[in-house]
Amino acid sequence: MLALAGAVALVVVLPLAAASAGPAGPAGRERTGPGKVPADRARGGALRDGASAAASDPRPAGRALPLPGAQDANIAQCGPELSSPAGLEAQTCVLEQSHETWGRTYYRNATGGPLSGVLTLMAPDGSTVQAPCDMPASDDPGACETPHAASVRGHGSYAAVAEIASAKGNLLLRSGSNSPAAEADSPDLLP
Repeated sequence: MLALAGAVALVVVLPLAAASAGPAGPAGRERTGPGKVPADRARGGALRDGASAAASDPRPAGRALPLPGAQDANIAQCGPELSSPAGLEAQTCVLEQSHETWGRTYYRNATGGPLSGVLTLMAPDGSTVQAPCDMPASDDPGACETPHAASVRGHGSYAAVAEIASAKGNLLLRSGSNSPAAEADSPDLLP
């Protein structure tokens, strides 16, 4: 009889506890759509100054929201990870934290030679910021990013595009933050 009373009490109290807890996540924050994940969960790599952005590849399989209570959490909108037949891999993201926005490209240059790239961040107001990206030959991941700048609002959203070329200037890969998933004959995958 005592076990039955305990089970009934649990059935009554558990839904009340769940209802009083409220939604998981900060108030006023809503799911921002596919491709947006916390930036601290985006793929990490060595930045140009040699600092490590993450120890492993913690990208979630699904899209996640910022952790509860993280009012100024980093948000990343990333395109797909692309690769070229020459041995280059890249993924480009737009990152936002507080009131700053910047672009970042994660790459792995296994081509056997140094490459150069340009990362362009395009704002909703039509302004752009470009950053040169030197990519030494290495099987280790690396990253290149634009300077952080005050976020601007306007019609549309931010977008970032990285164009990576060989030492001779031949375009090898174009990676965008808003790119659809790669297909076999995609123009973003250049031989």
